Amino acid sequence: MIQTPYYLIDKAALQENLRQAARLRELSGAKILLALKCFATWPVFDLMREHLDGSTSSSLFELKLGREKFGGETHAYSVAWSDHEIDEAVAHADKIIFNSVSQLQRLGDRAAAIPRGLRLNPQVSAAGYDLADPARPFSRLGESDAARVEAVMDRIDGFMIHNNCENRDFARFNQLLGETEARFAPLLARANWVSLGGGIHFTAPGYPLEALGERLRTFAQRHGVQVYLEPGEALVQDSASLEVTVLDTLLNGKQLAVVDAATEAHMLDLLIYRLSARVEPDAGPHRYMVCGRTCLAGDVFGEYDFPEPLVPGSRISLRDAAGYTMVKKNWFNGVAMPAIAVKELDGRTRVVREFGYQDYVDSLG
Repeated sequence: MIQTPYYLIDKAALQENLRQAARLRELSGAKILLALKCFATWPVFDLMREHLDGSTSSSLFELKLGREKFGGETHAYSVAWSDHEIDEAVAHADKIIFNSVSQLQRLGDRAAAIPRGLRLNPQVSAAGYDLADPARPFSRLGESDAARVEAVMDRIDGFMIHNNCENRDFARFNQLLGETEARFAPLLARANWVSLGGGIHFTAPGYPLEALGERLRTFAQRHGVQVYLEPGEALVQDSASLEVTVLDTLLNGKQLAVVDAATEAHMLDLLIYRLSARVEPDAGPHRYMVCGRTCLAGDVFGEYDFPEPLVPGSRISLRDAAGYTMVKKNWFNGVAMPAIAVKELDGRTRVVREFGYQDYVDSLG
């Protein structure tokens, strides 16, 4: 038995998401790139690359990982490239995307050997959180002035537009894309490719995949562009869990169970967005607040119902622990870093990485 805590990636569940991505490629003609900012656990790239066209990055390190471990098309984007990074970025990328006209003007000549893109900000979005909204006031994410972009079109091959965030509503996506077209149509007509970013949750139950495929194909034909999508969570939704063990139980107005993991260290988005982890089946007569083991008072995974009382040694599986988990894990409180395990398609489970005390020490000096 593997020592908890550990992330468990289920390749069979991952494969189902990837099959839907492959179907969307067929329906739309779009190319699909894995967004490494969401999921970069490369030991399962062997399966993912069978269904995707490559990867896209938000930093030099992600870019290099995509080139070295994923292959296929490798797109480079950064909110701001450093002078000392740009040459290495160009050496690893098939396309490079600048966030601003000023970055393009200052560094674009050093990237002239590969297609160059620019991020557009249509100032409308589907984002449920201000923290994640690229269209929020005073946003630094992309250019919104069409005239300003028009002045540098001779240096641009394509665009990136990212204004969806876990958007499961096709009608809302269609509306946003229409508003984007109305605003930037003359610019789109002069581009060779357009990336529509990620956040389109096309693997959600009941999502109208055919309608999305047709809309993307129409968009590509209307503007004469190759469309790219950059999904993250849509590709890895519910394909991994964080496996934990109960260390202690307490009664303080509610039944509490402390486990050998932590929200801030191992599922940070729960704290950032005030969410609860998912436990299934979440049914039974025994209700517990499941808490992490750090000294942070709000280190709580959520409240759940269990069929039996929890005791030290009880195991709990925290669901949907793929997107924005392993890429954000940290050493807060020096709590043991979860191992990473993969459940293969044949049912065998193997540990692909374990972390120990020396990893903690090395991360600090």
